[in-house]
Amino acid sequence: MQSRLVALAVASLMSTSVAYAQQGARKNAAPAAPAAAQPAPTQPQAQPQTEGTPPQPGWIARCTSASRDAPLECAIEQSAVLTKTGQTIVLINIRIAPDTRTPVALLQLPLGLNLPLGAKLQVDEGKTVDLQIQTCENRGCYASTPIAPDLLAALRSGKQLKVSFQNMAKEMIAIPMPLTDFAAAYDKIK
Repeated sequence: MQSRLVALAVASLMSTSVAYAQQGARKNAAPAAPAAAQPAPTQPQAQPQTEGTPPQPGWIARCTSASRDAPLECAIEQSAVLTKTGQTIVLINIRIAPDTRTPVALLQLPLGLNLPLGAKLQVDEGKTVDLQIQTCENRGCYASTPIAPDLLAALRSGKQLKVSFQNMAKEMIAIPMPLTDFAAAYDKIK
C-alpha cells in the first residue's frame, strides 16, 4: 500500500513538473524549456531571452579521454531543465561510435514515464522515430538509437527537435529542443 502511495506521489509530481515545462514552452515565442545543465559557453546567444530564464547555449561539443594514451571521444549534447527546480527533463547526447563511425543518440528522460510506450523523436513536422526505453535508475530513464542518415540530415537542416513521451497519467509530453546550432556543433565532432 505504501509503495502504491509513493508511486502516485511521484506520478503526480512528474505530471506537475512536466506541465510546468510545457507551459513555459507555450507562453514564450522562442523555446524557453531548453537550458544547459552546464555553464554557458562564451558564444553570443542566438535566441532572445525572457526574464528569469537562464541562457540557452544550445548544442555543446565535449571531448574526453580515459587517459593520456586513450583516444579522444567527442559528443554533442543539449538539455532541457526546469528553471525553478533545476530538474533535467531531457538530455540528448550524440556521439560518433568509434567502431562504426556512425552517430548514436543517448537520451536521458525523467522518471515516471509510461515505459511500454517509449519515447519519440521528431524534427520539425517530419516523420517520428520511436525509441524503446532501455533502463531507468535514480537520475532518469534512458533510450539510445543509431541515427540514420535521413534523421541526421533532418537534424542538420531542421529548426526544432521534439522529444515526446507519456507520463504515468497517460498525458503526452512534448519537449522542444532548438536545432539552430546543431550542424556547427556536429561538424566539430565528426
